[in-house]
Amino acid sequence: MKIFKSHFWYNKRQRNGVFFLLTMIVLLQLIYFFVDFSSTNKIDFSEHKVQNFQRELDSLKLIQVKKKEPKIYPFNPNYITDFKGYQLGMSVEEIDKLLKFRAEGKFVNSAGEFQKVTGVSDSLLKNISPFFKFPSWVTTNQQTNSTKVTSKPIQKQNINTASVSDFKIIYGVGDKIANRIVSYRTKLKGFSMNEQVYEVWNLDSLLVGKIFDYFEIREKPIIQKININQATFKEVLAIVYLDYELTKKIFNYRDEVAEIQSIEELKKIDGFPLEKFSRIALYLDAK
Repeated sequence: MKIFKSHFWYNKRQRNGVFFLLTMIVLLQLIYFFVDFSSTNKIDFSEHKVQNFQRELDSLKLIQVKKKEPKIYPFNPNYITDFKGYQLGMSVEEIDKLLKFRAEGKFVNSAGEFQKVTGVSDSLLKNISPFFKFPSWVTTNQQTNSTKVTSKPIQKQNINTASVSDFKIIYGVGDKIANRIVSYRTKLKGFSMNEQVYEVWNLDSLLVGKIFDYFEIREKPIIQKININQATFKEVLAIVYLDYELTKKIFNYRDEVAEIQSIEELKKIDGFPLEKFSRIALYLDAK
């Protein structure tokens, strides 16, 4: 049995392919043995060149380190926390002095007073004081009065008339939070009790405490109450503290008793949130 076929057994196209492949193999072998692929460019590994390269590498590393350093934004130094003080380079003792001073209900109103209270070094004060952000009434007083500003209680503003920019004087309150406070206040038709400020979405208790350092409810808003016996479903549902299911229960109860004699009757409804009654009662009446 013949294993190998003569190349003449292949057709012309196949024979041409075999010859072309052999020709390419021979050419590549000749190029490999007779062509010099070595580079004529020599790399300079002199000590001077290495040192320059190392300096460039170090400068690039330094730029990357600086990019990773936390950025400092303007802040009110009266509300420096332990973590914030650590970031700024303050010692535990210096932070404790400031917290003790604030616990007495006092405020620092200048960079000099901040140093006097905390005892920070001149070099640290020079680095962080450009970022100090004091309330507008303090900065205005500093510009018009060359005498030293002494600690004094803050004249609180009415939280129900304060604008978005007014809320932004507080460290930690930016555009989004300030707008949320004003928006929620509009839905409530004004804050009637301090507890309602805690209901603003994504506003933690620590920040609410700072807000009450600057603002207060001087006068409760005048809210036109809705007569529960005459109100429409849509009017009652519009109240912030009522959802669809609770509104439906209220109207079912009204249909059962024919007329609600007192708003206190709502407490009898199964599943009624008693903890919200005082807030709901701000908007409903039975007369």
